[in-house]
Amino acid sequence: MARVVKVFKTLRNHWKKSTVAACVLSYGGYWLYGKHCDSVLRREACQFAREFGRQQIAPQEQLKKATVILNPAACSGKANNLFEKNAAPILHLAGVEITIVKTDYEGQAKKLMEFMEQTDMLIVAGGDGTLQEVITGLLRRPDQDSFSNTPIGFIPLGSHNSLSPSLHLISDNKVQAITSATLSILRGETVPLDVLQIKGEMEQPVFALMGLRWGAFRDVAATVSKYWYLGPLKTNAAHWLRTLREWPLAQDVSVSYLAPSLRPPDLPPQKPPRPNLLSRIARRLKNYWNPPVAEPPKVEEPERWEEQKLSSLELYIQTHNKNPVERRVHDSLMICAEPDDFTVGEFITVGSKKQEDPTLFTKNSTKLEASACRLKMPEGSSGFYNIDNEEFEAMPVEIRLLPRKLRFFISGERREQLLSQPQ
Repeated sequence: MARVVKVFKTLRNHWKKSTVAACVLSYGGYWLYGKHCDSVLRREACQFAREFGRQQIAPQEQLKKATVILNPAACSGKANNLFEKNAAPILHLAGVEITIVKTDYEGQAKKLMEFMEQTDMLIVAGGDGTLQEVITGLLRRPDQDSFSNTPIGFIPLGSHNSLSPSLHLISDNKVQAITSATLSILRGETVPLDVLQIKGEMEQPVFALMGLRWGAFRDVAATVSKYWYLGPLKTNAAHWLRTLREWPLAQDVSVSYLAPSLRPPDLPPQKPPRPNLLSRIARRLKNYWNPPVAEPPKVEEPERWEEQKLSSLELYIQTHNKNPVERRVHDSLMICAEPDDFTVGEFITVGSKKQEDPTLFTKNSTKLEASACRLKMPEGSSGFYNIDNEEFEAMPVEIRLLPRKLRFFISGERREQLLSQPQ
């Protein structure tokens, strides 16, 4: 008992040292517990992959080959280490033959896709920028019709991973996010995603999976990181300081658009069985004695463009890939424009919400469905677009929807969550 009292007296007499020691021990324990949880996640994922790899394959069947486009600069230069520790062992244990191609500079992924040979699956390990470059390079190929059937896996390693919540379970744990994305590739469940083709007057087309963003909120979001020293107040401060330099911030834009097209029925996942011999003979005899009447060629109607002039604080042309399993009547892109009558307080409040989710829009915003649209700014206007969080110089562009153009691997659990959301 005397020893315990002596310990408490020592702690009381040296309370500053005791407080620092307690903080260090608490943080160390929390750090060690996090490392233990990460190790458990890796072990469980590897055990599943090992069982997957032990499955027998037919004699004529080949091992699956995957091409991995890895951006080592993602995640503050830690992407290579994260992939090697979390994703690569799972793919190896599952018996997937992987070829890792690392990018060294911005734009290299587009060039690499020009020379990529046919593969069973394509895996993009990086962020929004890497993914945008890969699909742009893929869809610029002359044989893009055949290559667009290659399933694509996305392993979120970047600072911005806008597509990840549409495909994988949402998690703040980086290890869990990577292992979950890798396991979804092994399970093989895919979902078709729409693609936006964005073409300027003189430029090659750029392709996007999420959308194109333009306006004052986008401009402020690009400067928020400069006010890092303000901590949690940096977002509000960036919006407030922008209103001091210039107000109002609304800009004029001319939007021309085509009406959306009806969505065709989904194709069955498997081809129907071939009819038996007697059925095929009967069908041929019927066509011989009563040949079908040739339909007259359809006359293509001219495109009917509608024009609308807007004054807006922000314009966002986006796909429906935020919920790719949602049942829809039309194949369409969404044109969303914020009104121009915000007060300074509303601008700061809405801007803080958009910093978390740029796809959020207020009740009074203009929303149009279209299959294609053209943007034209007044002469002399300048600025930048964000195309899947990548910055491009603003110019007149034509945006067309390529419905269900690419197939991406999706987690079965995330699919069920998205299906259960109210539509």
